[in-house]
Amino acid sequence: MSTQAIALPINTALPINTRGKRAATRTVFFIAGFAMGLWAALVPYAQDRMGFAAGALGMLLLCLGSGSILAMLFSGKLIGHFGCRKIIVLGVTLACLFLPTLAFVSQTPVMAMCLFFFGAGIGLADVAINVQGSLVEQSSEKPLMSGFHCLYSVGCIVGAGGGAVLFSVGLAPLTVAFLAVASIVVMSFAVFNQLLPFGDHQEAKENVATKPRPNFRLMLMAVMCMICFMAEGAVLDWGGVFLTNERNMDLAHAGWGFALFGGAMSVMRLTGDKVVSLLGRKQVLIYGSLCAMAGYAMAILCAGWAFTLLGFVLVGVGAANIVPVLITLAGQEKVMPVNMSIALVATLGYFGVLGGPALIGLVAHLTNLYIAFALVSSLFLVITLGSFKLKYSKE
Repeated sequence: MSTQAIALPINTALPINTRGKRAATRTVFFIAGFAMGLWAALVPYAQDRMGFAAGALGMLLLCLGSGSILAMLFSGKLIGHFGCRKIIVLGVTLACLFLPTLAFVSQTPVMAMCLFFFGAGIGLADVAINVQGSLVEQSSEKPLMSGFHCLYSVGCIVGAGGGAVLFSVGLAPLTVAFLAVASIVVMSFAVFNQLLPFGDHQEAKENVATKPRPNFRLMLMAVMCMICFMAEGAVLDWGGVFLTNERNMDLAHAGWGFALFGGAMSVMRLTGDKVVSLLGRKQVLIYGSLCAMAGYAMAILCAGWAFTLLGFVLVGVGAANIVPVLITLAGQEKVMPVNMSIALVATLGYFGVLGGPALIGLVAHLTNLYIAFALVSSLFLVITLGSFKLKYSKE
């Protein structure tokens, strides 16, 4: 049997771009962000419960990323074999099974295993919903991907913020985790029938004798995605350090850097589909990368924490719609099935989340954070120049 014959047959009479399927896609994006946001709220409790120093906790957190990466590596073929619906359900089920354990486990080996499988569930669901989002968008006459990704950002905010509120009124972490799981189960059941039972276009299986291979554009998109994720991780992990160490901001207010960055990104993703319709995907990549580059330049060159915060806002504005556009373009490439091309770009791009902050830390250790942020800023030139090498359709 050919290894290319991995996608389930599509019922071509089945409408893809319906209100129900768009709502289902948004809902599952929200669920993935919600689960990750709640875990972010649980991290301090896990650190206190296990008595870890920051460095040891950081090593343990790599288990989550490792689980996501490993699941993503196999996600393309799994989605092709079983369809988006089954893989989304599998991913959400894994996340729901292991999320409560993150609220009470105190043994390091068990916690590492739980984080690994929780990350694997998030990784599977992440790729599958991006595949569904791409298929729904391609059957539409207008861009939709930025709006889908906006719901992930909203989910992160609701998960982290809602968890913090419930903790503050005295609910135990395990109780909050079970409430979150119950909410996720209800939302998943509500949209189950609207999830796509397939993972690729029918025409992608015509040449079943040849093994699909990524072309230059797909690899370039993966690198561009990796750079964007690295830039996001730089603000998340090092923005507060830069504000306190280099701009003398009070430690209690250091979180404002990522808060403003995340807020700007959410607003831009909320309006991103209209921006893409107005400007076109190529221009969004060009202007977005230049804006993010200018934001990092402002944070580095302009003295005072206010300019640094404004710079982080500009990074959020510029970077917000780059990844959604790249996911859309990956899904439009015909050299590989949609499930395989999106899995490739998402998986390689995710290495930016894992390795980016560590690389920035190494550069900062050898030089300083100014040089490290300047390096991230210069990498956006790859996105700017790379945008001229990509193929655009349905503009």
